[in-house]
Amino acid sequence: MTNRVTIVEVGPRDGLQNEAARISAADKVAFVERLAAAGLPVIEVTSFVRPDRVPQLADAREVFAALASSGDGEAGAASAGAGGEAGASRRGADTRYTALVPNLTGLREALAAGVREVAIFAAASEGFSQRNTNRSIAESLTAFVDVCREAQAAGVRVRGYLSTAFGCPFDGAVDPRRVGEIARRLRDLGVYEVAISDTIGIAHPGQVRPVVEATLSAGLDISEVALHFHDTRGQALANVMAALPLGVRTFDASAGGLGGCPFAPGATGNLATEDLVYLLDGLGYETGVSLPGVIDASAFIEPLVGHPLPSRVYRASR
Repeated sequence: MTNRVTIVEVGPRDGLQNEAARISAADKVAFVERLAAAGLPVIEVTSFVRPDRVPQLADAREVFAALASSGDGEAGAASAGAGGEAGASRRGADTRYTALVPNLTGLREALAAGVREVAIFAAASEGFSQRNTNRSIAESLTAFVDVCREAQAAGVRVRGYLSTAFGCPFDGAVDPRRVGEIARRLRDLGVYEVAISDTIGIAHPGQVRPVVEATLSAGLDISEVALHFHDTRGQALANVMAALPLGVRTFDASAGGLGGCPFAPGATGNLATEDLVYLLDGLGYETGVSLPGVIDASAFIEPLVGHPLPSRVYRASR
């Protein structure tokens, strides 16, 4: 079993989308560049959604254009060289910039912006699917057939999110077998990885094994499974600890603990990247991520969002 853990940084998208403060495109680019300089291998930069739905991310094309011009001219490709001071206009050789797309229109906007990897999202509960997309689960999956087909034809990789996998704010408990079934359907669409997501931070360590095992029983390989935890109830790191012995080696996190979900009542911040790196470093896992570098990125964004960031490791560093 590999000792290498991949951290998918979602702060610029999943973090900033729920903030009341409007962050300029230039500041978003500077934030992303600091995260890249910290060695984060995957950074979800933004979402190509309707501006009236998520106005905080209405500048998606502008942000990607600026990242492309500060790198090697292609927003999804790696630039040569790494290192240097935090915030330098370059990224590590393996850093990938990605974006969320809700539909075919969003995909086409992302492709036009030069994005080379996208993410789609489905829900494990009907209540959340309807509130988030105005579609049933089945309708959402059907719509993503064309999204995945067009992305793959363009040579663009697709990741999948599966929301409310541990519980729904509208429907309550979610059967792990349902999670496994929908995760398999996403994989069958062609996604390379499914991020099993605790959208409202309701998961506890006792749920992690049943949900992961249900996903594996449905036919996914452990290498196709990622976990996305929110820390609403302070259980995110405990859930990571429960997942590591199962072989899960990819976790989403957000610098400073930024974030939440605008369509899920009660959803507070994501698992903080600093807290996750501190835990994994202490346990001897390899991430390639610089903890001081992530702290630098959080220190940059904190005054712009206008409130203290909840990451315990970040707060201890100040």
